[in-house]
Formats: sequence, C-alpha cells, structure tokens
Amino acid sequence: MTLPGIPPCPEIEGVGRELKKTILSLYGRSLHLREVDTGSCGACESEIVALSNPIYDIQRFGIDFVASPRHADALVVTGVLSRNMALALKKTYDAMPGPKFVITVGDCTMDGGVFGASYYRARQGIQDIVGGVVLHIPGCPPSPEQVLSALLGFLKTRPPKER
Repeated sequence: MTLPGIPPCPEIEGVGRELKKTILSLYGRSLHLREVDTGSCGACESEIVALSNPIYDIQRFGIDFVASPRHADALVVTGVLSRNMALALKKTYDAMPGPKFVITVGDCTMDGGVFGASYYRARQGIQDIVGGVVLHIPGCPPSPEQVLSALLGFLKTRPPKER
C-alpha cells in the first residue's frame, strides 16, 4: 500500500510478507492479539496503535487486535504491572482459549523501567501472574518495525498449532 507523499518502506513490506506466510502456515488464518496495558506511560501503546495505521496496516499481514480475550491467540502486555491491574491481567489470560502465549512489549514489563521503584508496582511480575511469557520485545518504546521483526523471529521458531 502506498499513501500520497509517503514512500513505501521495503523493510516493512518484506517483513510483512514473510510474517503473513508464516502466520498462515501456523494458524491457517490470521493471528489474533489481545493487548493489555498494565500501567504504562503510554509510549508502547502508541507504537502498537501505529501498527494499525495506514503506514504499517498489519491487518494485511494477517494480524488482528481483538477486543475480547476469548478471541485471542496471544496476549500482548505493556507497562509495569501495577497493583490494580494484576487481577485484570490474570482474568484476561484465564479467559483466553488454549493454546495461548504471552508477549511483553517494552522495558517496563521486565523490570518496571522508570516506574520500577514506584509504590504502585505489584509485588509479583507479569511472569508470576500469567505464566509463560514466550517473547519479550525490549525498548522504551520499541518501534513498530522492531515489534514486527521480533514477532516474525519468534513465529518462525514455533511449531505449527495443533488442529
């Protein structure tokens, strides 16, 4: 897709085509993601939202963000885990059908980032709440290109989903 005045980005197109092929081979359909912000500054969410804009348009690559965890294949988590979001994160994860996996985005999800010493940070980490975090995408914030590339790298190592 090209937009007037905005040149196409060959790197994104190449990663996107490979991502779509990989997703179709694994799932036979689109990959559905449910994103939960557990207490961030909003930077990671801005970059994730950018994935849906006309420049990146990740739907054309076979990735959809869904409103319900019941429709999700994977949970994308951003932000430091705040006390008041721990239960909501657990309920979201529990509502997802299996097999499922968790992706954390941004430095805050690992160590709290600039919010690490805050009083509102949950005592437990995301890994303790939802179990298997299989992919962490570092950065403060990671760019949309980094998110797409990391997701592609991860999916290429994943065995096909049992049908």
